[in-house]
Amino acid sequence: MSAIILFAHGARDPEWARPLQRLRAAILSSVPDADVRLAFLEFMTPTLAEALDAVAASGAGHVDVIPVFLAQGGHVKRDVPLILQAARERHPVLRINLHEALGETQQVIDAMACCVLDATLPLPPLGAA
Repeated sequence: MSAIILFAHGARDPEWARPLQRLRAAILSSVPDADVRLAFLEFMTPTLAEALDAVAASGAGHVDVIPVFLAQGGHVKRDVPLILQAARERHPVLRINLHEALGETQQVIDAMACCVLDATLPLPPLGAA
C-alpha cells in the first residue's frame, strides 16, 4: 500500500488551500482508491510530520511526497529533508520518496506558459481567416 502527500507552504487564510484541495480531487477522480493527503509547512494542518505519521499508521509501506512549490527554495532544500529524516527515524519501514518541486517539472512549466500566453496574446480581429 502506498500514499501521496501533496506538501505546500500553508497560509493563515483558509481559502489559500482551495487549489490544493482541487488538485487532490483531480487526482482522486483519476485514481479513486488512491491515498492522497495534503500537508503543510506552517499555518495549516496537518503538518508534513503529522501526515507522514498518519500514513505510517495506516499501514502504507511507501509514500511519495510532492512539494507543491514553484521552485526548490529554502523550505524544500533545508526544512523538508530534516522533517523526512525525523520521520524515517520514527518509521524505519516506511519508504519516503521526495520528488522535485512541482513547479520545476516540464509539464507544469508548459502549462503555466500556456496560461500566460492565453491571458496575454491578442485575439485575432473579427472576420480574420
